[in-house]
Amino acid sequence: QVQLVESGGGAVQAGDSLRLSCAASGGTFSRRAMGWFRQAPGKEREFVAGVSWSGGTTSYADSVKGRFTISRDNAKNTVYLQMNSLKPEDTAVYYCATGPLFSQVMTNKNTYDYWGQGTQVTVSS
Repeated sequence: QVQLVESGGGAVQAGDSLRLSCAASGGTFSRRAMGWFRQAPGKEREFVAGVSWSGGTTSYADSVKGRFTISRDNAKNTVYLQMNSLKPEDTAVYYCATGPLFSQVMTNKNTYDYWGQGTQVTVSS
């Protein structure tokens, strides 16, 4: 059983930055792909960014490409999402999730099995 705890969300102004963290425990974090997703009110949960189990491959949604950076520290069992140049449309609850063992980046949320409780990000104009 894997437990994921996100942190780092908050309320910021457009153009500001935030760094989200997701700490994992109780499982094989270092051997799993990881992903960040977000869900705005009334919308489907969508893929934001993902990193392969080795950290060698990353992928981003077009809407965040060039502004967000995903990284992982396997020694700390933590995955990060650095968010720069935030926009009001980035407002959502952000979730991290674990993907399959020894997997490359997965963009389909149905391939992720364990999820954190989410952290709110609110960007005002």
